[in-house]
Amino acid sequence: MTASSAEVKILVPGRHAMVALLGQRDELLKLIESAFSTSILVRGNEITIGGEPEETDRVVFLFEELIDLLDSGHELSLESLGQTIEMLRTEEARPKDVFGDAVLVHRGKAVRPKTAGQKRYVDAIRRSTIVFAVGPAGTGKTYLAMALAVKALQSKEVARLILTRPAVEAGEKLGFLPGTLYEKIDPYMRPLYDALYDMMEPEHSSRLMERGTIEVSPLAFMRGRTLNNSFIILDEAQNTTPEQMKMFLTRLGFGSKVVVTGDVTQIDLPSGQFSGLNAAREILTGISGIEVVFLTAKDVVRHKIVQEIVEAYRRFDESR
Repeated sequence: MTASSAEVKILVPGRHAMVALLGQRDELLKLIESAFSTSILVRGNEITIGGEPEETDRVVFLFEELIDLLDSGHELSLESLGQTIEMLRTEEARPKDVFGDAVLVHRGKAVRPKTAGQKRYVDAIRRSTIVFAVGPAGTGKTYLAMALAVKALQSKEVARLILTRPAVEAGEKLGFLPGTLYEKIDPYMRPLYDALYDMMEPEHSSRLMERGTIEVSPLAFMRGRTLNNSFIILDEAQNTTPEQMKMFLTRLGFGSKVVVTGDVTQIDLPSGQFSGLNAAREILTGISGIEVVFLTAKDVVRHKIVQEIVEAYRRFDESR
């Protein structure tokens, strides 16, 4: 050790199996070693960390956070460890605060934010009346909003849950499709049903839909209504026109909350048509009770290659 080096020992509490902290075949330990320029020596339940003081302190804090996460019942994985390391480097949020936030628990499984950006999104929904979430696919925009909506319904903070999205792919041609109106629009609503069934028993959600407590319908059905005591989610909002977005936002009634999600890189509107999501972001800036949260490739929680795909397309679009 040089004069500018530091060495710190961490005694891992006996209640923790070292394999939970370091991973099968030490894969978690290897990820930590590759991410920091420190030496890490493990003997029994003692971990010795040596290196430059600032880097050593960072790794010590990392292990303390990981132990706290294990204490709270969180299961460590390569994905969550990678996100934890990213949070420590950027100092955006404490990993314990992010992973420890159980938004909704269903069948013993908790829905939680998995990135600092997702945590900011969840907190924004809790404190604001209207939240716009803008980001690429896989960032949890709809899923987290749905979890908060179901939680609000279960805790009786709202009386209704309303899920809507524009059936833009159908244009004005729904009448030419076979089946009843609901059979025609069902394919466009399917992603919302899928998320809902992940968080509620299908039989229970079906009963609530029959009563009108939960409503899943296309955006056009919102016209002329006032939505009181409701949690309202507008999905795929990049495919609304400015007129549709204004119509939707002015449906807001007393005791209600609105979450609008969209990916401005996947606009399916006719060429030359301005997106209602982009228009709303420009027009509504500075209004109290309205927040805009931007999620990025760092917040993608699908397969790691999806992050790289999203980032590659972003660079390509910027170079054009």
